Order: sequence, then C-alpha cells, then structure tokens
Amino acid sequence: MLGSLPVLNLSEAKFECIFGRGCDGICCQQGRPPVTDDDVARIEQALPKALPHLREAARKKIEKVGFLSDWKKAGRRTLRVADKWCVFFNQGCVLHKLGMQEGDSFKYKPVVCAVFPLDVTTKGQWYVRQWGVDGEQWDLFCLNPEASPKPAAESLREELALVERVGTKPQS
Repeated sequence: MLGSLPVLNLSEAKFECIFGRGCDGICCQQGRPPVTDDDVARIEQALPKALPHLREAARKKIEKVGFLSDWKKAGRRTLRVADKWCVFFNQGCVLHKLGMQEGDSFKYKPVVCAVFPLDVTTKGQWYVRQWGVDGEQWDLFCLNPEASPKPAAESLREELALVERVGTKPQS
C-alpha cells in the first residue's frame, strides 16, 4: 500500500512494464480505453501538439471523425482505433511522450491507461490485474505473475501515486 490507497493484492502481485524491451505496446492494440470527461478535456488540449506525431492513418481518422468512438465500455466513450492500434499509439503513447516533454508523463494520458495494470473490481476495490485474479480475461504476458520477479508495489509507485493524486474513485 502507498499512502492510504488500499489495493487488494498489492503485497503479492508481480508486474513490470517492459515496453521497448521485448514488448511493442500490446496493451494499446485494440484496447479502446474508456475515457472520462476530464480525460477528453486533457486530450483536446494536447491534440494540436499530438496530431503531427501520430501515424498517418490515425491522424487522418481523427481529422475526419475525431478521436472518440461511439463504442462504449463501462458506460463511457472510448478512444478510436486505427489499423488495430489506439489512435494515439505511434511507437509508444504520443500522449505519454508529450506529457513527459512537459514534466508529467500522465498529463494528457487517459487515467485508465496511466494506471494500468491497476483496476477496480466489480465491488469497487482497487487491485493489480494478474492472471487468475478477479477472473482476469486479458492474456497479456505482463499480467502473468510468473513473468516478472518485481513486486508491483515497487514497479507501480508512480501509478499508485497518480491514483491517490486524482482521487481514489475508480475511473474505469
């Protein structure tokens, strides 16, 4: 636990994001994350800076129909996909990269993406997504607790701090 945020399986969970070190960002492929009104406002603020850095197909799709899909997840609109990837993915998350340039990698990124693999159970409790926990359906190798010896409490310090900073109310 970091601060006062209770996370059900934090003491035993293992996780390490290896994007760029064997992972090409598979969590951004067909992900369609649900976004909050606050997420949308931050993305709209970043959009003029983001467009030149997007893949051509993604940029054209956004210019034609916008970055929000009509498809909903958990009652919220989701980000569009272009060529099977989130429209903001281009060798990494463009929103993440823009935020990093400004000193806060989470500044423009949807909260549900920024705190991955933290999620909320159907009972409203925070947990670390892992194979075999709360009926996890996504077969991402990074969610296999055997894939990393690194304790999630250590590797997810920034994500846990973000959840505490934006409030402990679940975003997804």
